[in-house]
Amino acid sequence: MTIMMMRTKNSLILASSSPRRRELLAGLGIPFSIIKPDIDETQYPDEPPLVYVQRLARQKAQAAAAQLESDAAVLAADTVVILAADTLGITPDGVILGKPVDAADARLMLQRLRNKPHIVCTAFTLLHKNSTHHQELSRFVQTIVTMRDYTDAEIDAYIATGDPFDKAGSYAIQHEGFHPVAAIEGSYSNVVGLPIDEVREAFMELGLLESKKSV
Repeated sequence: MTIMMMRTKNSLILASSSPRRRELLAGLGIPFSIIKPDIDETQYPDEPPLVYVQRLARQKAQAAAAQLESDAAVLAADTVVILAADTLGITPDGVILGKPVDAADARLMLQRLRNKPHIVCTAFTLLHKNSTHHQELSRFVQTIVTMRDYTDAEIDAYIATGDPFDKAGSYAIQHEGFHPVAAIEGSYSNVVGLPIDEVREAFMELGLLESKKSV
């Protein structure tokens, strides 16, 4: 029996403190360290959501790379929940729902999302620098998420768990008690916080992963 093993050729830095991204990246079996980049995440006036999230991913990767003295690959990502700009369909030009500031804000977000579709977009940047060259690859992945018709009582019970407060859009798709999502179109891991299949492909594209056969 032949098993394909993946291993990195370079040290890897995850430029994120998100526990969900840590878990997803660890699932690839790649050793990595963590640097939390310190950048201003304010959205520019009239900056479209997709432009905003891609800019943040690039800036996070660059900020983390600037702290390194040795050769390394840096992976940074940012996720936004985009509420449709109109009632006729989902567009990438809608309103960003970020992390809630308090329980009332979380309740409002979950009520706005209830029984409707929205977009979850994660942008990531993979940056590889060493003494001879600099490579940078950016991608973004969109998933359409339709929420179920949960009740106000269910919203309040979920908020009481404290889970919504570090989540874009005030929810986690994987929460075992709330189960907020009725259906998705696209990548599940993207909604969790990192589109892992696309990240793996990016590693391969930049030559940062190689396959090793073992019997």
